[in-house]
Amino acid sequence: MLLVDDIAFQYPKSDTASLAGVSLSVARGEVLGLLGPNGAGKTTLISHISGLLNIQKGHITIDGHTLEQARRADPTRIAIAPQEYAFYPVLTVAENLACFAAASGLPKAIKQTRIETCVEFTQLDSHRHVRAEHLSGGLKRRLNLAIALLPQPDFLLLDEPTVGVDPQSRAFILESVNTLAKQGMGIIYTSHYMEEIEALAQKVVIIDRGRVLVSGAIDELLQIDSTRTQMKLSLTSPRETAMATLSAFGDVQTMGDIYHINLFENVLPATLLAELSAQRIPVLHAQFGRQNLEQLFMSLTHRTLRD
Repeated sequence: MLLVDDIAFQYPKSDTASLAGVSLSVARGEVLGLLGPNGAGKTTLISHISGLLNIQKGHITIDGHTLEQARRADPTRIAIAPQEYAFYPVLTVAENLACFAAASGLPKAIKQTRIETCVEFTQLDSHRHVRAEHLSGGLKRRLNLAIALLPQPDFLLLDEPTVGVDPQSRAFILESVNTLAKQGMGIIYTSHYMEEIEALAQKVVIIDRGRVLVSGAIDELLQIDSTRTQMKLSLTSPRETAMATLSAFGDVQTMGDIYHINLFENVLPATLLAELSAQRIPVLHAQFGRQNLEQLFMSLTHRTLRD
């Protein structure tokens, strides 16, 4: 278990704290999604967990041992695949892996085995002799991941691992993260793509301005009042007709072509669907009693993600 307890941090000459009492935990085999706007404190928190920043207040422990003790016993127990490309552009894939395997202190007896395992896992075999600067964005992300996995860490920190990649590469990375978790690795996954967190994570933490806004099991956090309904309609008739129909069953709010309805007491979703059918208003999508992470984020922050 990796435990972050009441971490607070303020950069020199800053008027405000970057972290103000952040706590979270992640177990082996678990993916924790870390969400927040730019400037919320995610990178500062990741820098603490990876040992790049000294702790000013609070504690980080692994299986009851302080982070300092754990790192002293095994410096590679926690690995990070940062948002930036963390390799040498002028070296080939194979040369980068050999370089970082040596830097990780891997014994000669297992060094080549670990390199081959990571090349195979990230499917970089056909690119091993290509200079890193000539790789596509998706391949560069996979090289980042391969380097992080070389020392077989217990915990992996992934900071925006799908930024700037094509859909196929994104799907590959998400599948790889899922596989690593099933193999028993604990993962903290930060992203601005909330659908990725929703697909991968068992727990989620949303932070802003250095504070935790919400934390918990994702399924529990996304459950809302059973009267809440979300629909996407195919409007062949005027929008006013749909609003009038929906308003007879509950309080309606719109976000683009999505309608959010808080049903009146004793109104069943099936009754609303039947009326929409009678009015010949096709329902393209309907969801009852559950929100998504973007809706949760908006309800907490009342704004979109900041640039």
